[in-house]
Amino acid sequence: MDRKLDLLQNWLQRVWIDGYLDTIDQFFTPAACARGLMAGLDIHPDEFAELVPALRALLTGIDVQIARHVGTGDWLWALITVKARARHSLAPVEFSGQLMLRFEGDLFAEAYNHFDMIAMFEHLGALPPETMALCLSGERLR
Repeated sequence: MDRKLDLLQNWLQRVWIDGYLDTIDQFFTPAACARGLMAGLDIHPDEFAELVPALRALLTGIDVQIARHVGTGDWLWALITVKARARHSLAPVEFSGQLMLRFEGDLFAEAYNHFDMIAMFEHLGALPPETMALCLSGERLR
């Protein structure tokens, strides 16, 4: 269990925080797939080399903490908190997410992700505050 958690922390640090895109393949099996980052989109390891810079272009001072985790067999579930600053304004940005990873040895074989991207885009100013409440009340974002 501790090895899986260490691998996840290393992935978050090396790729998402430090931006070392050349290390992405060191974390995945060749046939690995990540689901849930965007609706209807499966992401393969090589595609993280496009996703990571896109997010890092919006955020600076990224800090990722694993708040809770549970492991069983080849699986690890983690609740994650991301704190950063908006690159364009330095306003604080905070959002959470969950991911579930299946390992084959020391590599990620499957990943299921769900992050609160609405909160992230609210903090970045790309969505209005309380977007979820507005949408639940029947408002339309224009």
